[in-house]
Amino acid sequence: MLTLQEPCAFLRVPEGTLRYSRHLGSGPRSFKLGRHVRYWRADLILWLSEQTNSPQNHR
Repeated sequence: MLTLQEPCAFLRVPEGTLRYSRHLGSGPRSFKLGRHVRYWRADLILWLSEQTNSPQNHR
């Protein structure tokens, strides 16, 4: 189980970026434990793999 800071360090993104993607529903799967957001390491790796393997959206 990872805190918010651990996935941010792993992904090298600011906490605000991960919070915003969580708000949009586009980030890695997360859950609340009391008042705190937590991530499973396996879900983080799966999400990252999906991002790497999915076609990029070009605008």
